[in-house]
Amino acid sequence: MDLVKVGQSYVDKIVTDTGIKVLLLDDITSSIISLVSTQSELLNHQVYLIDKLENENRDTIKQLDCVCFLSVSEKTINLLVEELGAPKYKSYKLYFNNVVPNSFLERLAERDDLEMVDKVMELFLDYDILNKNLFSFKQLNIFNSIDAWNQQQFLLTLASLKSLCFSLQTNPIIRYESNSRMCSKLASDLSYEFGQSSKIMEKFPVNDIPPVLLILDRKNDPITPLLNPWTYQSMVHELLGIFNNTVDLTGTPSDLPPDLIKLVLNPSQDPFYAQSLYLNFGDLSDSIKTYVNEYKEKTVKHNSNELTDLNDMKHFLESFPEFKKLSNNISKHMGLITELDRKINENHLWQVSELEQSIAVNDNHNADLQELEKLLTSQEFKIANNLKVKLVCLYAIRYELHPNNQLPKMLSILLQQGVPEFEINTVNRMLKYSGSTKRLNDDSESSIFNQATNNLLQGFKQSHENDNIYMQHIPRLERVISKLVKNKLPTAHYPTLINDFLKKQRPVSDLNGARLQDIIIFFVGGVTYEEARIINNFNLVNKSTRIVIGGTTVHNTNSFMTQVLELE
Repeated sequence: MDLVKVGQSYVDKIVTDTGIKVLLLDDITSSIISLVSTQSELLNHQVYLIDKLENENRDTIKQLDCVCFLSVSEKTINLLVEELGAPKYKSYKLYFNNVVPNSFLERLAERDDLEMVDKVMELFLDYDILNKNLFSFKQLNIFNSIDAWNQQQFLLTLASLKSLCFSLQTNPIIRYESNSRMCSKLASDLSYEFGQSSKIMEKFPVNDIPPVLLILDRKNDPITPLLNPWTYQSMVHELLGIFNNTVDLTGTPSDLPPDLIKLVLNPSQDPFYAQSLYLNFGDLSDSIKTYVNEYKEKTVKHNSNELTDLNDMKHFLESFPEFKKLSNNISKHMGLITELDRKINENHLWQVSELEQSIAVNDNHNADLQELEKLLTSQEFKIANNLKVKLVCLYAIRYELHPNNQLPKMLSILLQQGVPEFEINTVNRMLKYSGSTKRLNDDSESSIFNQATNNLLQGFKQSHENDNIYMQHIPRLERVISKLVKNKLPTAHYPTLINDFLKKQRPVSDLNGARLQDIIIFFVGGVTYEEARIINNFNLVNKSTRIVIGGTTVHNTNSFMTQVLELE
């Protein structure tokens, strides 16, 4: 299950029609398509112009056909109805990114009295593809209250998750965490939708072992998004922010040229980034040195050849764009790594991260408390308010039930240190959202604090580094997956839903102990790049099982803490 290939196959369906054409997108689909295709790739398919349906100032080009890739929403349909009433192009081919309600199709048919529409097709690409095994719905404000959906965001999540499964041609068994009302509602409604979708699903391949969709709740592991990560992609998101696979360095002291201030980080288009996604900071520094040296060797070798005839000149001119591209890519990654290094030192993250790992992994209250108080009040290491609040959140979760819990004292220190009261409220909101009574403590192996490994974890050895004091913590997901792949997750804590159409297709009651082949992991409340790294490493080691992972959003610490703070 390679999500990038899925996305690219849909783009090919949209733009492979012969002839020069206009590609018309909307606010949602323009983001989706930019993640799986480049402008030059679209140009190769004779896409003369890319524009947005929302743009009221589009030129009328009656000699060109228009291919539309649009989202399924009331806003988009209203704009499309207006477009067909006063068409700007020769004809229209309509591709929608999800199932289109009959009422929408009827409105379009009624308005198309000029018979401008040549084709209407449903594609299933209602989600962002970030890596080959990572997707996101880019939804932050999903809560109405703690453990209750905002209804509008629920419907969007339901539609996007259904689109994801359809695009992968899977009719999955659904598992979900029993302590989450949000997971339960999503699972039950999705199972019903699948049961009603036989016309679509009957075309899907029928496997001996059906795929599984596991729906998890972020509240059952608040530790992972609170820890400072030390692998490339995760660090960039944590310290700089990645939005639509783009990093904006505007306002940073970077000496990059203006055209490299907004950097595209797409592993399917950047070989160095693809190879370095999951490297820790030390290995990353070695990797960029090797990359630079290889470029220098190629440059020296190229420059040492004198341009003595026309063939030499022709070869030089043909090679120059590739050298320029390579040079820009080196500058991009050098700029990013330099900025990461500056942020690490500016925020004293070596010291902060060491304490974070100790709290998350060890059970040493007195030592952790002493070091926490030292960092909160240190004049030598003046750390930012958000880092102070994050450390206290970790302490609050880790030692919530400790008999000598000193949380009131830590909150008082935050106040004395000038941290605004509304930020300090994050700590109590965190406990309300994800305290010990809110989490699913199914067994000791799935504890968010458990560091011990066992035979269930074989095959995961690449996903953490016990000899690195900054990467000791093992996300809870790793232990959950180790049981899921063997179909050994306890049904009491992870109930199973099998939709009606799946029951008609195959007997699925006797799967206990059967090793799964295709798995989709979905986090209600947001996933992290570190959890995507775990899935990537698992897929590399276990060729017989294919896993993709995603969530309502992709969190870094700030987005996670903001989400928790805004909960009522």
